[in-house]
Amino acid sequence: MKIGITYDLRDDYQAAGFTDEATAEFDSPETIAAIEGALRALGFDTEPIGNIRMLAPRLVAGERWDLVFNIAEGLRGAGREAQIPALLEAWDIPFVFSDPLVLALTLHKGMTKHVIRDLGIPTPDFAVVETGADAEALQMAFPLFAKPVAEGTGKGITAASKISEQKQLVRVCSGLLAKFQQPVLVESFLPGREFTVGIIGTGVNAYVPAVMEVLFTKKAKQDIYSYANKEAWKGRIEYRPGKGEIAAAAANTALAAWRGLGCRDGGRIDLRADADGVPNFIEVNPLAGLRPGHSDLPILCDLAGVSYQELISGIVDSALKRL
Repeated sequence: MKIGITYDLRDDYQAAGFTDEATAEFDSPETIAAIEGALRALGFDTEPIGNIRMLAPRLVAGERWDLVFNIAEGLRGAGREAQIPALLEAWDIPFVFSDPLVLALTLHKGMTKHVIRDLGIPTPDFAVVETGADAEALQMAFPLFAKPVAEGTGKGITAASKISEQKQLVRVCSGLLAKFQQPVLVESFLPGREFTVGIIGTGVNAYVPAVMEVLFTKKAKQDIYSYANKEAWKGRIEYRPGKGEIAAAAANTALAAWRGLGCRDGGRIDLRADADGVPNFIEVNPLAGLRPGHSDLPILCDLAGVSYQELISGIVDSALKRL
């Protein structure tokens, strides 16, 4: 079986003048090599393809693959993560990870939380701020937490994201609106422990290989899982296997969210506990990073004794069930 690999290579965009933060979600050559090595070790033939601008002409020219391992995040637009899956669906080529509907929905954290809340899954109260006037008129109890509505890897999250009064809310929201040119998600800040839950599989076959607790050291910039803390996590963040009743509750909530949203094959869900110790859904990452030793999903699997190759195998096995 020949598996093509689609991705956005960070080096390509940085060479074109994009900043480190703008390209934070894109992949390194080492990540692509790790994925390709795992797939080859599993007995598949592989072919790196690249981003959507490299994929499109090859599709038009008639090239085909038995399966595409898609980790491309896309560059522009509210549906950027859904663009390559939509193209592959149009050419009737099966692919790994979630379909265009799920990827378009989950990129928008506000829309996703509407669905999560409708499913009865605990999630902090929230509002989507589209203008400075929205922020001035917002009536929610402090402390609050603000971040761009459609970014990952902690982009736009800093020590200022935790907000304690109205003037700060307006200032932070106005800054995020101007910088990221998209709405801002404002949520009630939860004071409890923070977890990220890895998931492999689809629907009733989905399972949790591991729950990981995120702990902040004295070197971390505030107690916030920010872009800066994620990018240089060693020394700032301590990752521990989640244990006990609260970790089990986090796993159950994550699975309910994963299945309710219709996510496929593998990914991550982030949760934070409220004042009563109940893990709440914060956000889902259906295109989780796969950089060994750096991205949360490989790290939490490693903590649980699940090798990188076993992780990739579980993801691909889930996708192959659809063929």
